[in-house]
Amino acid sequence: MPVQLDTPVADALLAIPGVRIGVTEAGIRKANRKDLTVFLLDEGSAVGAVFTQNRYAAAPVQVCREHLAAGAGVRAMVINTGNANAGTGEPGLGVARQTCTALARALGLDHEQILPFSTGVIMEPLPLDRLLAGLPRALEQAAQALVASGAQWLAAAQGIMTTDTVPKAVSRQFELGGRTASATGIAKGAGMIRPNMATMLGFLATDAAVAPDLMGTLARRLADLSFNRVTVDGDTSTNDSFVVVATGQAGNALITNLDSPDGQALLAALTPVAQALAHAIVRDGEGATKFMTIRVEGGRDGAECLQAAYAVAHSPLVKTAFFASDPNLGRILAAVGYAGIADLDATRIELHLGDVHVVTAGGRHPEYKEEDGQRVMKDSEITVRIGLGRGDAVETVWTCDFSHDYVTINADYRS
Repeated sequence: MPVQLDTPVADALLAIPGVRIGVTEAGIRKANRKDLTVFLLDEGSAVGAVFTQNRYAAAPVQVCREHLAAGAGVRAMVINTGNANAGTGEPGLGVARQTCTALARALGLDHEQILPFSTGVIMEPLPLDRLLAGLPRALEQAAQALVASGAQWLAAAQGIMTTDTVPKAVSRQFELGGRTASATGIAKGAGMIRPNMATMLGFLATDAAVAPDLMGTLARRLADLSFNRVTVDGDTSTNDSFVVVATGQAGNALITNLDSPDGQALLAALTPVAQALAHAIVRDGEGATKFMTIRVEGGRDGAECLQAAYAVAHSPLVKTAFFASDPNLGRILAAVGYAGIADLDATRIELHLGDVHVVTAGGRHPEYKEEDGQRVMKDSEITVRIGLGRGDAVETVWTCDFSHDYVTINADYRS
């Protein structure tokens, strides 16, 4: 069961003018499940994206990068689940390109105006015939409304799931330059999650007007504050993609600088949406029973705070201790110690577990009692605060525990 994560309600998801969605069952890996999704974007929409830093990038990631670099203007996206089209060599690239060509032909567009995305099992051929057979049904659904409804956004969130137990979708309205703007985002991910980015797909759309040349920077800034701050198991996938779409139909003055007042207002509005989606991935981590916030304070810079935070968040010993509610908290100190921070002074380390002061000046706090630590660890949401005593930098990472179910889910993933 996910940790404090409810299934989104269609009525709570906002339509974004300029976006239409179609979802269908193509039988790509399993019968009787939604596995093919098409997004249609009105002309004039601006798109930015960030992708996995895994050098073994999947075929659709490679094609997306090529098409964005071409600058033709993205008008449609096609997403399949059940098969990652990764580790498939030149044939896989051919399949991704043929998918784009087929969709472009159906829409009267250039193939470079299409972005393809895949998620699922690695190193298996993507059944192109099934995908192409499903495209007309997805397009027919997308054409049924002038704008995607909340129900269609929810269907899309369901259509991109793999080992997720619940769909992930978030909406928000906000004021921008005296106009009301909206944002809706969906994401998938539960395992093989590590920053840079994670095994995840994320799609966030807003009707705000944003200059096309800002969209790549906007996507990177949002990812760095959300999806690049989560980890489930420390594995970086081959297919990670996060896409931000701005359709420009809210009527605000075009944002040409993200550091302007309107640019900052846009970031302030979209960041909570991206973070909520990122948190949902961790809360739905494979077999997760605890949602953990790792906050590292007092670093010389953000980079070393993140070094320490990820060392703790990735540690199987830390994660299994939290699953068992076992206050074996020396494991946290050990992880900070091997994080690789140069000239770290262990005598300045502070550690708080929730409201309990566990470590001071590098050693056990004289008033710390193990039963206090265990009380906090029994909660489903836990904050770990680590003080380095080196400066003023602060960074936060979100993660989950490791349970028996994590092994079971991943052992049975292909069955």
